[in-house]
Amino acid sequence: MTTSLLIVAGAFGSAHAQSKPAGGPTTSPPGAAVYFVDIKDGQTVPTKFTVHFGLKGMGVAPAGSDKENSGHHHLLIDTELPPVDSPIPSDFNHLHFGAGQTEAEVTLTPGDHTLQLLLGDRNHVPTSPPLFSDRIHVHVVDQAAASSAQATSHSGRHPSPPGAKVYFVYPVDGAYVTPTPVVRFGLVGMGVAPAGFEKANTGHHHLLIDTGLPPFDQPIPNDFNHLHFGAGQTEAKISLPLGRHTLQLILADENHIPHDPPVFSQPINVVVTANGRKPPTRKRHRTSHYH
Repeated sequence: MTTSLLIVAGAFGSAHAQSKPAGGPTTSPPGAAVYFVDIKDGQTVPTKFTVHFGLKGMGVAPAGSDKENSGHHHLLIDTELPPVDSPIPSDFNHLHFGAGQTEAEVTLTPGDHTLQLLLGDRNHVPTSPPLFSDRIHVHVVDQAAASSAQATSHSGRHPSPPGAKVYFVYPVDGAYVTPTPVVRFGLVGMGVAPAGFEKANTGHHHLLIDTGLPPFDQPIPNDFNHLHFGAGQTEAKISLPLGRHTLQLILADENHIPHDPPVFSQPINVVVTANGRKPPTRKRHRTSHYH
């Protein structure tokens, strides 16, 4: 559900840092957060632009789906947070993405607007505690003016030092793993810094699952195949279906854009089994033939 991003990424805001006393009947786990991937406060955008939704610590599921630790996105435009113990309204100011979308194309009139994300459960009721992003301001201009502003913001990628590399500490290529392995990231020649934090020779990890490398001159997508670890994590527990999968790491700067030259690992292959072990080899029995 992702497309190429045109706008630099912003930092995420934790709902728990701003949490209200209670939300609806569905609970959200500690540390979960919803955030804007590709827009930051004060951004200049065209009248029609794509917004990418980020979610940390939970999964995305369509409305009506009773899946644990999951929800779907709602985009609030030019409005305050609605009551967090009732279904979120559905109108021009409260856009629902009940199909489980992780991005949306939005059209706004020229001028100043506010945007905020709010996660809802299968019944469109915020979780408890409620998960909402920071409320950000965008300045909407006509397409030509926005293109000029965006060209200035994308003047160049951050350089990576010679010899820098990223690699898997665990698992190794060909490993058998459980459906919820803890993946450990290794980094040589650079430091780790959270998304939104600009510091020379640093970046944060992204895990690519069953997909190729993304474009190096654009922010890395944020979906089930491109996992972001913008808090500066060096390990993460992930969920994988049973079967064979490919994993690859790529480092990116504070705006989720790969460095120049890009720093990425070799892809590895893993096999997911229920117990994380190689299935026993079946012995072949010889058949005797009597004449």
